[in-house]
Amino acid sequence: MYSGFAEVYDRLMADAPYDAWKEAVITEAADKSVRMLELGCGTGEIMKRLYSEGFRADGMDLSADMLAVAAQKWSAPGERPVLFHQDMRFLEAPRTYQFIFCFCDSLNYLTAPEDVKSTFAGVYNHLEAGGIFMFDVHSVHYIEDILSEVSFADNDEEISFIWDVYPFEQTWEVEHELTIFSKNADGTYSRYDEDHVQRTFAVNEYKKWLEEAGFSNVRITADFTAAFPDERSERIFFWAKKTDK
Repeated sequence: MYSGFAEVYDRLMADAPYDAWKEAVITEAADKSVRMLELGCGTGEIMKRLYSEGFRADGMDLSADMLAVAAQKWSAPGERPVLFHQDMRFLEAPRTYQFIFCFCDSLNYLTAPEDVKSTFAGVYNHLEAGGIFMFDVHSVHYIEDILSEVSFADNDEEISFIWDVYPFEQTWEVEHELTIFSKNADGTYSRYDEDHVQRTFAVNEYKKWLEEAGFSNVRITADFTAAFPDERSERIFFWAKKTDK
């Protein structure tokens, strides 16, 4: 996943709301001493912003290429985060954390309920008592009415792409087909072709699975606001606490 174009990913995602995700973490974590882990950290853009604010977070991702790009963003050895090359469904970190987060709809790559449940269980096991888990996913409305059967395209001198999205095999599931042309230093272009599948589930399903994993005080909001999701919400946020023991 993301093996072909990890080095051009940041340019492709230049307009992603990384600062808003960073602020969401800071608002909830508050204390800079909180030990944090990001699932699906990608090229480390959210972690890098947290570091610039004095916070520290380790990172985990399924793509070794994305982690390699992330590692290049820290020049001082003492400031480097610990990066794990792992599948979030089978989380095995050598320590526990007080705050674990997963943004940029990374959780939507889990297309089976069993995989979501396994991830929630792993997160619960790696949180300290009273620890917080926070993540976001695409809404059903976004998958059905906005993302499905659309095409995106952009063309400039450095990077061009065609991005087609189609309904896939299961309910509320889509396939992304991407073709990217990136300009090399010698003036030639490299082509990258990627296929990705994402799926979402009903808000109540995610809440139920969190509670089954042992989480409590589940809070649900939408679109970087404090409001509860409605039928027009596009990005759903979940906040859950590990039961104190």
